[in-house]
Amino acid sequence: MEQNQDSKFESAFLPMTSIGSGMGMAVLPDVFCYTNQIVNLALVGHQHEFVLIDTGMPKSADEITDMITEHFGEEARPSAIVLTHGHFDHVGSLVALLEKWRVPVYAHELEIPYLTGKQDYPPGDPGVDSGLVAKLSPMFPNHGINIGEQVKAFPQDGSIPHMPGWKWIHTPGHTPGHVSLFREQDRALIAGDTFVTVKQESLYKVLTQTQEISGPPRYYTTDWDAAYESVKTLEALKPEIAVTGHGIPMTGEDLRENLSYLTANFKEIAMPKNSRYTN
Repeated sequence: MEQNQDSKFESAFLPMTSIGSGMGMAVLPDVFCYTNQIVNLALVGHQHEFVLIDTGMPKSADEITDMITEHFGEEARPSAIVLTHGHFDHVGSLVALLEKWRVPVYAHELEIPYLTGKQDYPPGDPGVDSGLVAKLSPMFPNHGINIGEQVKAFPQDGSIPHMPGWKWIHTPGHTPGHVSLFREQDRALIAGDTFVTVKQESLYKVLTQTQEISGPPRYYTTDWDAAYESVKTLEALKPEIAVTGHGIPMTGEDLRENLSYLTANFKEIAMPKNSRYTN
């Protein structure tokens, strides 16, 4: 693994946090959602067999391992790491965590170039919203990382190694290889950034974690046609509970009504009026 990629994250300007930072909740008996600054990650499974979904912000490896120790015990370590996508706030501590654990990492094949040092993401677009987070987005890291052969593509049959009962669903738009994770048995959804439950462009709403269903973070979303189709795909699943990449988990009828409303009004709610990436 190339340490220079991690050092770029270490020196990045990342002033954001929220009132929920450092707090976790068991949304299901085997699904634990944890907020690291402004982003959510999840533990799926039980003490002796669990998977870490996404790896949070840069400089957070110790916080994440402490959280896992508190939740599952001193010797706990994930069987694998599963990535919804490779933006800096979802892989910020990946390199450092892989120095602690030699575990496989799974991602969509279209996301692997950003995880093996072959490609960088487009920079953040400050013109998508008047909110401060959007205005700061060009300063966020947009480079890929290189974890080499430790990253593997998801199986083509939709299954997820070490996550029995779950399937991955390709939900592009925010990134080319973005995925969401779904379990039919209880209609549990881990949506990543396909949609979120906070207006991610607004610093005030990020800080206060004001619950509000929204499309993917605008400043990093590059294909809005695909993003709309992905939201429709997830809405059609009629999820019972959703853990999103940003914001408080949403459940039941509240989730279904809000997701239906987002789908019906996607252009007005989610799409920016001005974006260098608007199709």
